[in-house]
Amino acid sequence: MAAVLCAASASALPPHASRAASASALAPAAPAAQTGEVPRFTVVTHRPGTSPGLLFATPQSARDSGAVHGPQILDDRGRVVWFRPVPAGQFATDLRVQRYRGKPVLTWWQGTSSNTGIGKGVGYIADSSYRVIATVRPDGDYAPDLHEFALTEKGTALVTSYRTVPYDLTPVGGPKDGQAVDSVVEEIDVATGRRIMRWSSLQHVPITESDMPVELTHGAPYDYFHVNSVAVDDDGDLLVSGRTTSTVYKVDRETGAVLWRLGGRHSSFRLGAGVRFNWQHDAMPEGRGTYRIFDNGSVAGSPGWESRVVRVRVDARRRTAAFLGQVTHPVLQSVENEGGSQRTPGGGTLVSWGSSSRISEFAKSGRLLFDATLPAGWSSYRVYRSRWSAEPAAPPAVSVGPDGALHASWNGATGVARWRVLGGDAPAALKPVAEAAWQGLDTAVRLDPLPRFVKVEALDAHGTSMGSSTAVPTDS
Repeated sequence: MAAVLCAASASALPPHASRAASASALAPAAPAAQTGEVPRFTVVTHRPGTSPGLLFATPQSARDSGAVHGPQILDDRGRVVWFRPVPAGQFATDLRVQRYRGKPVLTWWQGTSSNTGIGKGVGYIADSSYRVIATVRPDGDYAPDLHEFALTEKGTALVTSYRTVPYDLTPVGGPKDGQAVDSVVEEIDVATGRRIMRWSSLQHVPITESDMPVELTHGAPYDYFHVNSVAVDDDGDLLVSGRTTSTVYKVDRETGAVLWRLGGRHSSFRLGAGVRFNWQHDAMPEGRGTYRIFDNGSVAGSPGWESRVVRVRVDARRRTAAFLGQVTHPVLQSVENEGGSQRTPGGGTLVSWGSSSRISEFAKSGRLLFDATLPAGWSSYRVYRSRWSAEPAAPPAVSVGPDGALHASWNGATGVARWRVLGGDAPAALKPVAEAAWQGLDTAVRLDPLPRFVKVEALDAHGTSMGSSTAVPTDS
């Protein structure tokens, strides 16, 4: 599977290779306990003061073609609460809690990707029992891309997609009969699938704004813009990030006109010291003219290349952009691809350092509160933190491993604190024989001797039963 590069770096760019996944391939997958190894974060730093809630991530491997990919929820100790493996050759991005029809839902994108970081797939919306209640699927040549799946208060979804078209590239030194990649933003009514609006970069942004030298594409379609985030600003218009133009655009939601440019070759604003960013991701509005941007820094290998999260305040009347502050990692210097951030309730910042395999949370003061890493070669494009209360429709499960240990699991249940094990000589004659603290997606319990039949009961923090498995024989 191709890694999610989230825009081509300044190196050889292979041609597109992805195809939209079929509906059958995107059917609900089996619980994680029935699949291969679940990717795990290793918590390096965990200090008091982190924001409440769970972490929502989408680990993927750029190196291991046999790796198990999928969205996952984890706690501050790195213990996996929920994992949904996706079919081989696919991966997931943008797992987060959003609201749909007045209720909290879990959303993510799932599909395939080319080596140039362009995805084709489906956006999923699931309820608090993890039942998929809605999807946003491909519309002809426009398939939802991996970079954005944002729900709005109107019951619509903002998605990105890419389309290769014949294009005259002579203004940037390319061939007249070349090809360009059109970055597309769509707003889709989730309930009906009806398209509300479609914005095309090629219709509104000339290819001469790009920071990507056309010769570095080596004949591949020219991805001059590479949209990688879309958000609704507080005035209702859209904020669109173009990675390879190093520009954040304010776009009229009705007409598609570019209202202003922040950064890049033709910035509408005079940039204050510390504002300029390059090859950015995840440009998000915070309200009242303040914006938060994951600044990847520049093309890999540039002198002084440092990635950061930068906050900028725009004064539309005076046409100025002022530096408000930044977050950098004390050890990590550069992140070539991916990346994102989230403002925490206390004024701190949660950061996914993209392709660096690291996620961090910082206090408002800048102090590092939480730091976790994935194995080398793994990354999570974005990471979010949210409160989430869920109880799966399926009951808990118990099995006996090859080593004779019992394994208790309830994939996605957020309130389990302990497991009670019941055992006996017959399914109708079971009594409590042990208890064990919940240890994540799979909790191993050893009993000696092992009863002929066992079942497990999930207990909350008050010792109240939340649900139980069926009784299973231990000698099967």
